[in-house]
Amino acid sequence: MYRGIHYLKKGYQPRTNIVNDEKRNWVADSHSILARWRNHISLLPNVHGVTDVRQTEIHTAEHLVPEPSAFEIELAIEKLKVTNQRVLIKSQQN
Repeated sequence: MYRGIHYLKKGYQPRTNIVNDEKRNWVADSHSILARWRNHISLLPNVHGVTDVRQTEIHTAEHLVPEPSAFEIELAIEKLKVTNQRVLIKSQQN
């Protein structure tokens, strides 16, 4: 709400998009700005190294654990239910 009020008090302020090109000249037209960003992103590390994310090798400190089966999930839920019932019974006794 406060941002909206501040915006209304300030009124319309035109916005100018300007970036520097490789030669440090200011560029304001949208095609040149997009070209500059495209060039900048292509220079970032690892942009050209991997074309498909599925091909990347994931390094983690944890061991990979297989997905639990439906039976294991049901068993865990039943254990939680029993534990919760015991906690409720103890709290009602006290």
